[in-house]
Amino acid sequence: MRTIDIAQQAGVHVNTVRLYEQWHYISPVPRQKNGYRNYRDIHLQQMYIARLAFKQEFIQNNLRKMATGIVRLSGREQFNEALEAANDYLQFLQRELSFAKQAVDMANALLQNELPEARTYSHKEIAAHLQLTEETIRNWERNGLFTVARDAQNRRIYNEQDVQKLLIIRTLRSAHFSIASILHLFEQIDSVEQVADLHELLNSAQFKSEFYHVTDELELNLHEAIRNTQHIITILEKLQ
Repeated sequence: MRTIDIAQQAGVHVNTVRLYEQWHYISPVPRQKNGYRNYRDIHLQQMYIARLAFKQEFIQNNLRKMATGIVRLSGREQFNEALEAANDYLQFLQRELSFAKQAVDMANALLQNELPEARTYSHKEIAAHLQLTEETIRNWERNGLFTVARDAQNRRIYNEQDVQKLLIIRTLRSAHFSIASILHLFEQIDSVEQVADLHELLNSAQFKSEFYHVTDELELNLHEAIRNTQHIITILEKLQ
């Protein structure tokens, strides 16, 4: 195939094909005697993998790194490793979707005054529970997104209200709200430290407009990313 042929089949500009070769997203392309590139079917399949991996605009940060890792492994024809990475990525996306749904379910339950069972968590336990790093949670606290009680030994003690607040923050961050934007949203409504305050936050027109819109968009994007990753896995299984 010529460059224009593979570009048309992959649905990209010819310059994108050349860039993908330069970035090693596809295997080195052999040349004909006249110097023209001669693409094979494997290059087309690698193009499909790259296009599927980068299709969602919301893909950033860790998601972008994971997607890029799959594409680079494919470009090096390390298809077994790429398949393993794609399966890990699929599980990660499914977990993110689960957290997004939990956040909506939690918000709806609280609006109906369905209070969760009372329990407390250590800093390490809350990080594991929300699948976040301990430093990420500390960073949110340092930036004023939430406050947490301390025990006599000055150790953080998280209750269910803290879990709910952190789940909201986690979801907004997954939808790529900046820390400054989340802080501004919370400050405009009220401080969220007591049950009544959290209920007031969830009931506010501004929060509903922001939160339910971004969670809807996040869920739609995650569903699409999951479908695309499943398609990538199908391609990689055939390339093994």
